[in-house]
Amino acid sequence: MPDEIDPKRFRPEVYAIDFGTTNSLLAAARSDAVHPPIPLDHTAADATVLRSLLYFPDSTQCFHGAAAVREYVERGMQGRLIRSLKKHLPSRAFIGTHVEERPMNLEDLIGAFLVEMRARADRYFDAEVTKVVLGRPARFSSDGADDAHAQYRLERAAKIAGFREVAFCPEPVAAAREFRKTLLEPRMVLVADFGGGTSDFTVLRMRHDAYDERDVLAIGGVSVAGDALDSAIMRDHVARHFGSEVSYRVPMGNNHLRMPPALMEKICHPADASLLRSRDAMRFLRDVRGWALSGADQRALDQLFILVEDCLGFQLFEAIELAKRTLSEVSEARVEFEYPGVEVCQPVSRPAFDHSAGPATRAVAQELDATLARAGITAAEVDIVCCTGGTARVPTLAAALEDRFGPEKLTRFQAFHSVIRGLAEHARGMC
Repeated sequence: MPDEIDPKRFRPEVYAIDFGTTNSLLAAARSDAVHPPIPLDHTAADATVLRSLLYFPDSTQCFHGAAAVREYVERGMQGRLIRSLKKHLPSRAFIGTHVEERPMNLEDLIGAFLVEMRARADRYFDAEVTKVVLGRPARFSSDGADDAHAQYRLERAAKIAGFREVAFCPEPVAAAREFRKTLLEPRMVLVADFGGGTSDFTVLRMRHDAYDERDVLAIGGVSVAGDALDSAIMRDHVARHFGSEVSYRVPMGNNHLRMPPALMEKICHPADASLLRSRDAMRFLRDVRGWALSGADQRALDQLFILVEDCLGFQLFEAIELAKRTLSEVSEARVEFEYPGVEVCQPVSRPAFDHSAGPATRAVAQELDATLARAGITAAEVDIVCCTGGTARVPTLAAALEDRFGPEKLTRFQAFHSVIRGLAEHARGMC
């Protein structure tokens, strides 16, 4: 934060919140000024970034961000660590969960996170703010009804957090609003925002001196981004350490069987791994261990039991994400994870990762092409491609952009701050 801005003298009228699948940020605005993102977590490498995590050791306590991870580990990984809440917003099948015997729907969970963000901001400014602009993906879902349902749920969560007036701004539009300040003359711009849960695109005519929503030619998005790439690494390279390739033969049977892919798919998503703790799933897995055809298969299933029973999915995916980030810089990385009874040291090469990421990359590229088509332009007519979000650094996605636009058109904004700064400018218009 610039030294000349004293938060105690800045009287905010509205907050801007970028509630992300992985990370969240908050800025503020009043009619004559915008306050940059505030420090939400002094223990983080970037204090303005609060990880989108909740930890409930029991039904009466809740920790947020980095503190959630720290407390979860210090308390022996007991209780509920909850992540990636945003991606569930369009899912009508995901109502919520239980913390001990306390039912909490999705709006309650997100509201618990937003109320903490609001409380930290109110303390920072010594104020009480009840107006907010929330970022939202270009699309929560390709289905219009589900998209509207997702925004309705996010609005309810904001109301639970104490915000009485709630407005929304598409995140890629917010990023574009910030980016226009750098332009010297009108340009056709594509904003590509690659986050944890969604990849969003905005095509717009942009000028330095003004922003008009009529300049937005098309908005597109798909629920495929960084989390999907983590799942691809898990599926193709790490899941074998937890039984995905186990062979077994049932008693009195002659056929060699393989672990059901649908069952193993659950460990490829941290939020779904706990489903294997059901009585029926665990009974089946223990039977398979007894029927396994090799000692190596039995050891893999033993690791799976520990992974599921000790709720290690989050820590394992932290190691996977680290390997993914490393592969953005070097040609090979290792997924390394150790825990009593579990040992994983899996090398992943850049070509192997690119192959695993292929389906996700193609889904993102197809939505990009469809967005350009809706805008009525070709890739050649785009002057500048503004990339934002941490996943923008993934080589396979960068290559897809370079293939369409050429490397000379690509520019990268601050991975985490471009959206929140644009949201704050939008919030200023509410004052």
